[in-house]
Amino acid sequence: MLEQKMKLIEPVVKSFRVAKVFRDNTDRINCIDFSSDGSTLISSSDDDSIIIYDCSKGIQKRTLNSKKYGVDLIHFTHAANTAIHSSTKIDDTIRYLSLHDNKYIRYFPAHSKKVVTLCTSPVDDMFLSGSLDKTLRLWDLRSPNCQGFMQLNGRPVGNFDPEGLIFAVGLNSESIKLYDLRTFDKGPFNTFKLNQDKDCDWTGLKFSPDGKTMLISTNGTNIHLIDAFNGNLLHELTGYANARRVPLEASFSPDSQFVFSGSSDGCVHAWNADNGNKLAVLKAEHTGPVSCVQFNPKYMMLASSCTNMAFWLPTGDDN
Repeated sequence: MLEQKMKLIEPVVKSFRVAKVFRDNTDRINCIDFSSDGSTLISSSDDDSIIIYDCSKGIQKRTLNSKKYGVDLIHFTHAANTAIHSSTKIDDTIRYLSLHDNKYIRYFPAHSKKVVTLCTSPVDDMFLSGSLDKTLRLWDLRSPNCQGFMQLNGRPVGNFDPEGLIFAVGLNSESIKLYDLRTFDKGPFNTFKLNQDKDCDWTGLKFSPDGKTMLISTNGTNIHLIDAFNGNLLHELTGYANARRVPLEASFSPDSQFVFSGSSDGCVHAWNADNGNKLAVLKAEHTGPVSCVQFNPKYMMLASSCTNMAFWLPTGDDN
């Protein structure tokens, strides 16, 4: 059974070991997402499959396929038995899927190029999508019509804050704009300018669970940790491999104290978010770049993936 009460401190982080490896995919797992109650993990893969895992039992529950449309950027919605995902074939429509009976509930067509950012609100039925067509769109799961639209001047990354009141958009690997969801059509209420990343692109943006910081992941060898209120750069998290320049996901622990990222050498790296110090390099049985890493929101468990999926648990022994 998963441990929930253990406190996440540095020795515990260092003690994480792979407890289970799943080898069900034939191609790269491109996205993973935990349900809000931590009981379930969902993954999408370049092999067009969607796999649902039971986190407490450490087993695969079921596999769904999206051979016709392909699948990327899968996310649970508010209801644990539904998910949204982007398409990799035919068109760039976002699809709303019932996991219970593997049927599509609704389609969200609008983007004319690949969707590169997709995130759901933590509090309601809103979700955000950004595309290489240089647009950002705001949606409501209950309507196929776009609720809001922004024309941008570059590739976007974006996400909601933990309260679901604001969203942040990162543009051109150099600026972050903050919008109030109720008045986003009036423009951003704050803009942060960072030194532009010349040798890599921003590929992901996340708020910490406490809402105080933001994490910007890249396809290079650095992760930016930023103050969410004033945009100041707090730490550059470095020291991991990314030889192939792939987008590597970085994620916070639920207490916002630690940051985890994959690397191209099959390891998972961990940092202290307060001081930016590297804590651990956790070795796994990953055969390729670890492009997805997330910490379970409720339980003491980490998940990471390349073509394989690995579940990590603390052993209490950091030697």
